[in-house]
Amino acid sequence: MRYRFRPAMRSGLAFATGSLLPGLLLELLLLGTPRPAVAQQMEMMPPSQTELIRGLLPTVVNLTSFVGAAAGPSMNAASGTDTPNQDHPKTVKGSGFVIDPSGVILTNYHVIDGAYDVEVMFSDGMRVPGHIMATAQRVDLALVKVEPHKPLTAIRWADSDKVEIGDTVFAIGNPLGIGLSVTSGIVSALNRNLMDSPYDDFIQTDAAINHGNSGGPLFNRAGEVIGVDTAIISPTSGSAGLGFAIPANDAKFVSTRLLRDGELRPAYLGLKIEEVTDEIASALGMQQAMGSIVALVHKDGPAAAAGLQVGDVILTYANQTPRDERALLRDIAKSTIGETVPATILRAGHQQTLQFTPIAWPAMPGTPGSSVQKVARPAMLVPPNLGLSLSMLTGDLRARYALQMQQAGVLVDGIASGTDAFDHGLMPGDVILRVQDQDVATPEQVQAAVDAARAQRKAFILVLVQPKTTQQNPGPRWMALRVSL
Repeated sequence: MRYRFRPAMRSGLAFATGSLLPGLLLELLLLGTPRPAVAQQMEMMPPSQTELIRGLLPTVVNLTSFVGAAAGPSMNAASGTDTPNQDHPKTVKGSGFVIDPSGVILTNYHVIDGAYDVEVMFSDGMRVPGHIMATAQRVDLALVKVEPHKPLTAIRWADSDKVEIGDTVFAIGNPLGIGLSVTSGIVSALNRNLMDSPYDDFIQTDAAINHGNSGGPLFNRAGEVIGVDTAIISPTSGSAGLGFAIPANDAKFVSTRLLRDGELRPAYLGLKIEEVTDEIASALGMQQAMGSIVALVHKDGPAAAAGLQVGDVILTYANQTPRDERALLRDIAKSTIGETVPATILRAGHQQTLQFTPIAWPAMPGTPGSSVQKVARPAMLVPPNLGLSLSMLTGDLRARYALQMQQAGVLVDGIASGTDAFDHGLMPGDVILRVQDQDVATPEQVQAAVDAARAQRKAFILVLVQPKTTQQNPGPRWMALRVSL
């Protein structure tokens, strides 16, 4: 499941990762200065629950992933007919929680997918760098490591098999990138299949989960983690009361394997199974629908070696009765590699027992096991002109960029990709008003100020820019541009 923040949804499904949505700041301003979300929640809760949540806040973190942009042409020039379409580096907001006091954090894979840097912020405001330890892309989980100065507070796992519909739960995370927040609700449903993997077993909750909550914990009333907040279904980009979490038992299994082996290599039998529906059961002469029917057996796999055939119905596995085909696949994946497992099958109306010896899942593209893909930090270019194509403001240029005729300053009409100016979001049509403590009116004045900063061995130069685009906070803004590495 390879998802970063985006409004598009497959069948209404969107993943709860993102950053502050356009228009949200304006809405907050219209509503007045908001009080911290965590404080609001605590005031509404009984003292005992307030104390519980206060103790859990240090276990939850906000994650910011820095995702590099694709390489593009050297200059984004506004004039001409072949304007390149370049993406600026982006940040992805998500959540995570501490599973080991040494600094191991569990989150969703789609929160850190493609990241070259990860920043971790704790509830006390402390920010530290994190590095990606291990990933399990197919099941959308990943481990991030930080180096704390002292042992961290880790969560306690619940047994998610004991979770029941109606249980009180609360989520802590970083919704919409605004910071650590608490929401509460109940367990709405269990074993939800969102059809994102063959192993889906999501816990559904009406506790508000939004973009940015991805990777955060879903707690029970005892303060134990019952799941990892992962997805929402909504007709909009916001919460509609349909949030989904990966069950704690699955997350704990995956994280334990990642810590032990550095990757997830589940057990493998070499088969494909499907649900036994009422219609299939009727066709097979079964009195009720149960088990999983075999649709494919790989000839060189352990299932074939055990004598499994297409059309067999697997009723039990390891002396357990899986509730559906997804549960059976999870049981197979969690099997101990090399250890023989009994299974009861139904063939031609008769039950018999087969002995399977799972092997490690073959390493091939698209399998559940995956290793960390190193993403290089984008190379920072610091050309003599900072990657800026500048022009004096003339009447024609003011008209072309729809600027006010009295607008002063120096026009930006091109930005080189891979530069600090590009990463800061400078766009053609922006106007540089001031460099350091001097107003500027010509490109030469800008360049002279850059050269002077370099001569003084400064790493950055302060530039006051009038953006062309309409912003939520209109007017000039300062930015520090790198002049030397």
